[in-house]
Amino acid sequence: MTTTISINHQDRSVEADPQTPLLWVLRDELGMTGTKFGCGKALCGACTVHLDGLPIRSCVTPVSTLSGKKVRTIESMQDDRVGRAVQGAWLALNVAQCGYCQAGQIMSATALLKTHRAPTDKQIIEAMSGNICRCGTYHRIHAAIRQAAKTLARGGRT
Repeated sequence: MTTTISINHQDRSVEADPQTPLLWVLRDELGMTGTKFGCGKALCGACTVHLDGLPIRSCVTPVSTLSGKKVRTIESMQDDRVGRAVQGAWLALNVAQCGYCQAGQIMSATALLKTHRAPTDKQIIEAMSGNICRCGTYHRIHAAIRQAAKTLARGGRT
């Protein structure tokens, strides 16, 4: 079945069974491999993308639910003011160790900073609680979110 999905501000037509998870459409049909497969059960956050601005797990989101909605992936974060600030903080603080979970972490952090410009530690912990980092870089992740918030408060200047 052909489905049209708005991905990163572009309408894309895909041939997929309506129950196919968005993750596999992104990776296998569209070649967008920034979004990672982790658990397949929405438990780890590696597959996090934005759906109408909210973080969702693409591994359990069927393409049939996406009509009329906007999907944003890690590939579009450099075109987003908040996404750029988050990515800049990630690089400045050398957050990634193995890096596998980082796309999902960045997507969740960006969604957090779009709704809370100066998040508390509790808000950071809550927003990031669905993202697992097997390398345990949580302290650097949280520090990068705080740094990105400061950068955004200064108008994006580092």
